[in-house]
Amino acid sequence: MFHCACRQEGVDIVFYLSRMFAKDKISFHYFRTIDELLMLSQRYHIDLVILAGKGEFLREIEMVRLMKEHIFLAIIPTVLFHPNPPETTLMAAYENGVDTFLFGEWKERLFSAQLRMVAARSHRDISVNPSTWLPGPTLIEKEIDRLLKLGANFGVCYADIDDFKGYNDYYGYYYGDRVIKLTARIIRDVVFDICREGFVGHIGGDDFIFLLPTELVSQACENVIKIFDTLMPFRYADEDRLRGTIQSKNRRGELETYSFLTISIAVLFNEKGVFSHVGEMSHMLADLKKYSKSIKGSNYVVERRKKY
Repeated sequence: MFHCACRQEGVDIVFYLSRMFAKDKISFHYFRTIDELLMLSQRYHIDLVILAGKGEFLREIEMVRLMKEHIFLAIIPTVLFHPNPPETTLMAAYENGVDTFLFGEWKERLFSAQLRMVAARSHRDISVNPSTWLPGPTLIEKEIDRLLKLGANFGVCYADIDDFKGYNDYYGYYYGDRVIKLTARIIRDVVFDICREGFVGHIGGDDFIFLLPTELVSQACENVIKIFDTLMPFRYADEDRLRGTIQSKNRRGELETYSFLTISIAVLFNEKGVFSHVGEMSHMLADLKKYSKSIKGSNYVVERRKKY
C-alpha cells in the first residue's frame, strides 16, 4: 500500500493523483498542520507528501521548511504543485528543501514519472547504510530473492567482526566507526576485484553480507581474512599493539581482556534451487554464525548440513 499525505488549497490534487495511480493501491491522508502530519507519519508509513495550491504559497513553503528541520519528517519525499508559480516561489521552495516542484498545466505522464522517481529514490536512499554507503537489509533481501528466483548457484557469506563491542567501548564510537568503514572497504574491494557482478551489503553494526557465485566464495573469504588480519593491528595504539591486548568491561560489567579484532564468516550455498525463500537461509546462517564465532581467530565456515 502506497500512503500519500496531502494538503491542498484551491487545487483538487487528489483527483489528479487518483486518476494517475488508478492501477496502484494508494491511500490518501489529509493534514492541515505540521502536527497533524507528524501524527499521520506515526500511524502510517508515509511514502510521499504533496502540498498543492494556487495562491501565494507562503504557508506551503513554510511547511516544507518545518518538515526538513524535523528529524523524522525530513526523510519523507516532499512535492509541491502550483499551476503558475513565480520564479521567486520556485527558488524559495528549493532553498527550503522541497524534493520536486510540479507546475504548469497538469501533465499526467510526465508528473507520474517524476513522482514515481522521487518515491523510488527515497526508498533507495533509506535502504543504504549511511556510514558505509552499502546496501542495507531491504536491498540485501531483495538481491537474495532475485537470485533465488533466477535459480542461480551462489554463496551467501555472513561476515561479523569478533569482539567489536570491546574495541568500541575501549576506543570510542569514532574509532569503532572507522573499523566498520575499513571492513566495508576490504570486503567490497575483494568481492568486486574477484567478481564485478558480486554483491556486498551492510546489515548494520559490524555485520556484513556478500554474495558470489559458489566457485568464487573460498577465494573471496580467504582474501577478506588475509587483508583484515593484516590491517586491523594498525587500528590500535602503539602501546596496545605491543601488548597485543586491550581491556574493557563486558556486558556484565566485568573487566575483560580482548585480543586483536578478528572476522568470522558463515557461508551458505544455494545450489540446484535448494532454497526458495530468504527466511530459510537467514535461519541457517544465524546458527552457523554462532558456530563460526566460537572458533578462535579469523575463519570462515561453510554449512554442509541439509536445509532444515
